[in-house]
Amino acid sequence: MTIALWILVVLLMAAGVVGTILPILPGAVLIFAGALLGAWIDDWTRVSGWTLTLLGALAAATVACDFIAASLGAKRLGAHPLAVSGATVGTLVGIFTGLWGLLFMPLVGAAIGEFLAMRNLERAGRVGLATGVGLFVGAIVKLALAFSMIGIFVAAWAL
Repeated sequence: MTIALWILVVLLMAAGVVGTILPILPGAVLIFAGALLGAWIDDWTRVSGWTLTLLGALAAATVACDFIAASLGAKRLGAHPLAVSGATVGTLVGIFTGLWGLLFMPLVGAAIGEFLAMRNLERAGRVGLATGVGLFVGAIVKLALAFSMIGIFVAAWAL
């Protein structure tokens, strides 16, 4: 039974890494759930409450990164609030349109929102591109946080 639980820990953490890129899965929450299960399996002897608190804070930072990344690139250019809303709508539509939709729909949504607000096609294109750069940087930060969470858990368990 213990082996099955440890396999579940690994699966939760692996799904969490995938979820840091695909917004359809709650990546950081899955990694934290795996760490919590791992600590419970080991009767809290190797992974302490302090470690879990740190992992929880990193998970919260990862979730916050989701909200900040899409709008940061657009806001940096002084984008209209409609562009930020467009990026959000584009992200939601992208979830249902596959990988390419996840990659490009937030950019398209931001560009459409900016164009509707300002009626300037060149500016709308720059806002869409800036949104894409923000999402890309956010994905890298989220991956770094996810692997940090896993590394901290493994270090706490192994040491």
